[in-house]
Amino acid sequence: MLRFILRRTAATLVLMTGVVLMTFALARLLPGDPARLIAGARANAEAVAAVRERLGLDDPVTTQFAAYVGNVLNGDFGRSVVTRRPISEDIQAFFPATLELVIAAGLISLVLGVLLGTLAAVKSGRPADAGVRSVAVLGLSVPDFWIALVFQMIFFATLGLVPFGGRLGTGIAAPEFVTGFMTIDSLIAGRFDLFTDALHHMILPVAVLAIPSMAITIRVVRTSLLEVLSQDFIRTARAKGISPVRVYFKHALGNALLPIVTIFGLNTGLLISGAVFIELIFDWPGLGRYTANAISASDYNAIMAITLVVSMAYTLINFLVDLSYSFLDPRVDLT
Repeated sequence: MLRFILRRTAATLVLMTGVVLMTFALARLLPGDPARLIAGARANAEAVAAVRERLGLDDPVTTQFAAYVGNVLNGDFGRSVVTRRPISEDIQAFFPATLELVIAAGLISLVLGVLLGTLAAVKSGRPADAGVRSVAVLGLSVPDFWIALVFQMIFFATLGLVPFGGRLGTGIAAPEFVTGFMTIDSLIAGRFDLFTDALHHMILPVAVLAIPSMAITIRVVRTSLLEVLSQDFIRTARAKGISPVRVYFKHALGNALLPIVTIFGLNTGLLISGAVFIELIFDWPGLGRYTANAISASDYNAIMAITLVVSMAYTLINFLVDLSYSFLDPRVDLT
C-alpha cells in the first residue's frame, strides 16, 4: 500500500508539473496584452511599458516561468485584471459556491444513477428498462445548456415554482462567511429561512448539472450489474431463497462497485466543467462564472490559477478513487 501511495504521489507531481507548463504556455498564446489590460485602455505607451516591467513580461520566458512557480508555491497567484483583488482571495470567495453545486449534483446523480441503473438491469428487456435507457440517452445527447433554458422556461417562466437564478433572493443578505456553502452557513447562523431560500435557488442548477452524470452512471451500473447477475454465485443466492432486494443490492451491486466508483471519479471532471455553463445561465456566482470572465478579459494569472486548482482537485479525487479499490475489492493488486 505504501509503495502504491508513493508511486501515485510521484505520478501526481509529474502530472501537476505538466499542467503548470501547459497552462503557462497557453496563457502566453492567448490574444491580448495583459499589461495593456492592467494599465487601462487610455494608458499611454510609457504606462504600459512600466506595467510590463513591473510584471516581468519582458524577461526571458524561463525567468517568467521560474518566478511564476515560486509565487504559486507561496500561494501567490497574482492579482486579477477583472476584480483587482488577489486571485487567491477570489478563489476562496467563488470556489465554495461551485463546490456546493458540484457536491449536490454529484450525490444526486450517484444515488439516482445507481437506483435507475439497478432497475434497468433487474428489469432487463422490459418496458422499465427501455424507459430508463431512454432517459440515459436523452441525458447524454441533449446539451446541458439547452436543458437549462428549457427548465427555466417551464419551472420559472411558466409555472413559477423555482427562482430564475442566483444563490439567494433579491435583497436578502447572505449569512456570515464560514464555509462558503450557503446552506451550511445559513444553518450555522441559525437562519432556517435563508437555508430554505438557498435550497430553493439550488434546485434548477443542481438538477441540470446532475443529468449528464446521472445518465453516464445509469449506463455503467446497468452494464456492470447485467454482467454480475449472470454469474453462478447470484444463481446460488437465489436458489438459497435470499430475498431479491438483498441479492441485488448486497451481492450483485457490491460486486459491481469498482466501475461505479471509477465513473464517479470521472464524473467529477464532467461536473466541474459543466458548472461553467450552468453558472452563466443561472447567474450563479461561482468559479465557473469567474473563469468565463477571466477568459473574456484575457486575465492570464486567473486562468492559470483556476486551471491549477481544478486540476489538483480532480487529480486528488481520482487518487482517492484508486486508493478505494483495495478496500472495495481486496483482490485488486496495488503493488
